[in-house]
Amino acid sequence: MSTNNDVSLSSYDEGQESKCTQKAKKASFIPIGIADFAAIVVYGLYKLKSRGNTKMSVHLIHLCVAVQGFVGVMTLGMGYSMYREFWAKPEL
Repeated sequence: MSTNNDVSLSSYDEGQESKCTQKAKKASFIPIGIADFAAIVVYGLYKLKSRGNTKMSVHLIHLCVAVQGFVGVMTLGMGYSMYREFWAKPEL
């Protein structure tokens, strides 16, 4: 009984950085979304620290509006990306 172990393991040899780079090239909205999310978190923490006499509920409402704007922009971006990929394909 002979087993053939000639399975290509090239995907296992790749580093984590090259995998992330390939994913970013394939779906460009992933790194943009991560960066935007990080920016909203940093902004929220900064505003929380320096809010002065503002109530916590007002601060949370402002943060909620920022997150909703982020989600709206990402939705529009993904919609545009889907439009380009599925409906506006150039004829081959």
